[in-house]
Amino acid sequence: MQFVYKIPGYILCLLAGFCLSFGGPIIREFEGASPWQILFWRSLFFVLAIVIFLLLTYKKQAFNIIKKSGFAGIIGGVFLSTSFVGYIFSITETTIANVVFIISSQTLFLAIFGYFFLKEKISLRSFLAIVLAVSGVILMVGDSISGGSLIGNLAALLIPINFSILIIIIRKHPDLDMLPAIFYSGIFSFIYGFILSESLIISQKDLGLSFLLGVPQLAFGFIFVTIGSRTTPAATVGLLMLTESIFGPIWGWLFFNEIPPKSVFIAGAMIIAAVIIRSLEKNKPATA
Repeated sequence: MQFVYKIPGYILCLLAGFCLSFGGPIIREFEGASPWQILFWRSLFFVLAIVIFLLLTYKKQAFNIIKKSGFAGIIGGVFLSTSFVGYIFSITETTIANVVFIISSQTLFLAIFGYFFLKEKISLRSFLAIVLAVSGVILMVGDSISGGSLIGNLAALLIPINFSILIIIIRKHPDLDMLPAIFYSGIFSFIYGFILSESLIISQKDLGLSFLLGVPQLAFGFIFVTIGSRTTPAATVGLLMLTESIFGPIWGWLFFNEIPPKSVFIAGAMIIAAVIIRSLEKNKPATA
């Protein structure tokens, strides 16, 4: 599987966004599994897929690769596992469009965290983009209070925040293969689901959907973005993964006739515009 590492980073990030965009529609198809049951089975299939990938890629060195990631890999796994929990609950509590538009704000969180942890300066353009994106998120969350989806939108905020932290950790340790970080995240979320599920028994249909969530949607998506982000600037990673924000609402509309209120589209447009504004300066020196 070493050929994956030879694919250009920007292509891997695009593929990651496309894979991850199917999460909402798949979760909508579950017929009886609880969020914790979904988390357990999704995580189980996810971990198995990551282990197989590591064994095929590194063979006897797979364990050493996991060990080499050290404390950075474990911390990255903790944050990403929290993101997995937020995703399951946000999709079950609010619309797919709300979730993916909030996720698209990850580029701005990357800029903010990059400033504090990587000492990357924030230019005036970046600052304005951050203000615009935050305004969009506030509009979306605020409008949801009356619609009963506030908890879903707040849970969705965990996703871009924790994902951004993972990317910062990867960028801070470019010499390490951080695939073990997503391996750890699967272990942690597996444990959460095991402890908090009243029962682990689900229908055959839900088991099949859990496989789709754990392998082609989640494992492929995070393998691609973890490898791709090693050679792709942090802010650019978020921009390329806008494919998730573009396709996610389309799947929700096509398969479930989910038509969000106008405020969601306005807020989503604000967030995406902010990301694009931020991306326009990626090759320019900071001005502030």
